[in-house]
Amino acid sequence: MPVRLKPAMMRLLPGVATILLLSLASAATADQPSKPDAVEAEIARLKKAGFPMVDFHVHLKGGLTLDEALAMSRRTGIRYGIAANCGLKFPIHDDRDALQFIRSLKGRPVYIGMQAEGREWPRLFSKETVAKFDYVFTDAMTIVDHRGHRARLWVENEVDIPDKQAFMELLVRTIVGILNNEPIDIYANPTYLPRMLAAQYDQLWTPDRLGKIIHAAARNGVAIEISNSLRLPKPAFIKQAKKAGVKFTFGTNNSNRNLGRLEYCLAMVQVCGLTPEDMWMPKPDGQKPIQIKRLRKDQQ
Repeated sequence: MPVRLKPAMMRLLPGVATILLLSLASAATADQPSKPDAVEAEIARLKKAGFPMVDFHVHLKGGLTLDEALAMSRRTGIRYGIAANCGLKFPIHDDRDALQFIRSLKGRPVYIGMQAEGREWPRLFSKETVAKFDYVFTDAMTIVDHRGHRARLWVENEVDIPDKQAFMELLVRTIVGILNNEPIDIYANPTYLPRMLAAQYDQLWTPDRLGKIIHAAARNGVAIEISNSLRLPKPAFIKQAKKAGVKFTFGTNNSNRNLGRLEYCLAMVQVCGLTPEDMWMPKPDGQKPIQIKRLRKDQQ
């Protein structure tokens, strides 16, 4: 059954209308997987236009197996990058475990990614091991806060924000430091804020703060993830980053078996006028950031 938006919905901003259309189409055909819908049509259109339809932020967690992920990939036409959480206090925190993860995926039709956790990660893994991953990405969801504590911003009892403006300045400095100094390909979960600040997103993410992040990403050749689960960053950020020459990736960051079909990412392609040339793809051996970026002494 075709999905039609009511006239009132069509008067919404184009980006919102597009997201609604894709989401409604997906829901309306959930019990009719054999019939093409708006999402499938859009994926096919973008692939034909030369877009690399890759979700680089997929985890085998919440019961999701590799075979299930590959079956989903065949159904949706979206290729996956399977990423491991690698860092302090994570199951993968040294070369041995990282290499075992890589071996477990070798020969399978997926990209192999390292999600580098925390700011200590460059000291936990050798350059040689990191270079064996197809790509490396990180975020600023683990920071050293104003107390000097290691704080995970999604864990409420670890977050202490007595001054929200001071917190934002610290967060921006942390992100710029990551982009300048850590050997990463992709900056993920962009513009994420702790739950206590999320409602003030538009006020706290000022143009000046966003501009500093965009400038650092462009200067260092780091791609920005468009997060399907978080629905971030917002269109204004993407448009400004595109103007600055920043490349983009799509990512889900699933916590369970539900990978979705990159609905928000597809909408941002239309709303922000992205082209295949705006999209990032993994670099060949010898050109990866870990191989060419000079690390600070405290990261070695």
